[in-house]
Parts: sequence; structure tokens; C-alpha cells
Amino acid sequence: MNPTHISTYIALFQLWNINRFTDTFYLNREEVMRIAKVGSKNTYHRCLKELDRWKYIRYLPSHNPYKGSRVHMLNFDRSSGTSSKTTDSSGGDQVMGQALVPTININKQNKNINKLKLPKSENEVLIFFKKEKWPAIEGKKFYNHYTSISWKLGGKIMIEDWHSTARNWMLKADEINKENVANGPSQKRDNLKVTKNKDYGQPL
Repeated sequence: MNPTHISTYIALFQLWNINRFTDTFYLNREEVMRIAKVGSKNTYHRCLKELDRWKYIRYLPSHNPYKGSRVHMLNFDRSSGTSSKTTDSSGGDQVMGQALVPTININKQNKNINKLKLPKSENEVLIFFKKEKWPAIEGKKFYNHYTSISWKLGGKIMIEDWHSTARNWMLKADEINKENVANGPSQKRDNLKVTKNKDYGQPL
């Protein structure tokens, strides 16, 4: 591991903090590179893949420009609030990590959380986009798109936090707008066009 890996992990940890330590959150490549002071996209992707391979994070890359890549931060907490070793109810081998919790209760909690993490109506989305200083039409596009795919990523994964998904949508839309401006109409001179008020006194 070199200093670039460390700075990348620290950048991810800061974003994890901003996202209130949710298990998984979306990445903004430019933001991570800026915080980690990484100047190369190749270095950025290499560090994420190696941190994943070394079990510091779980890197979930995406090839969908509207979805964005995600990262799952692994919890290394071994404080007194959790037991470093627990034994299952059947008296089996000891397991590293937190005390075991009944699976049924976890599933019920997850269902309730998912209900809270989706917008109740289109108006709620429009209010959020207005708060972020984005036009209502972009909010309508976002709401219609994700409503049509049942608020699932890749057709399988239920969206965990629609606010994060909306912010990622805004970032991608901003990138596309910048690319469109950069690739706009060519400003090359038309050498065949003759100017009426031509000054023949100027040297060629």
C-alpha cells in the first residue's frame, strides 16, 4: 500500500461520513479525486480495485452513466459495544463481528427503511430539485425515469437513498451539458467567405 491508497481511503471515509455512514453510497469520481489529490483516472480506478481486493472496501463499479458506481465501506469497529467474537445459538464456531441478530427482524427493518427512502410523490422530488437549484423539468425527468423502472438499479437493486441517486443524476446531467458545450458548433473560419470591408493595406 502506498500514500495514494491511503489518501483515497481517507477521501472515501470523508464521503462516508457525509452520507451519515450508510452501508453503501454512490461515488462522484471528480470529488473523490479532488479530496484524495489523485490526478489520474487510471490511478483512481486502480486504487479502488486494489482496496477492494485487500478487503478495505467493496467497490461496485457501474457502466450506466445515470446510475454511477457505488462503494460499500467495511466496518472495522471493535469497540466495547460489539463483541469481537460471538458464538451462534447452536454452539458452533466463533464468528468475528457483531453479535448475531435474528434474520427475520433485520428483513422487516430493511423493508421499513426502504419505504422511507423513496419519494412519496412527484411533488416531493420537485421540491428537492428546487432546493438544489435545479429546474423542475429535470426533476420530472428523474421522477419519470425511476418510476418507470420501479426505483430499481439495474432492474434488480432497490434504491437505498433517492436523495443520493438524485444528486448523482444532477452530476451526470451537468457533465453531459459540459460535454455538449465543449463539442458545440465549430468555430473554424470559412476561408471561402469574402468580407465586404476588407482592408487591403494590411500585410498577409
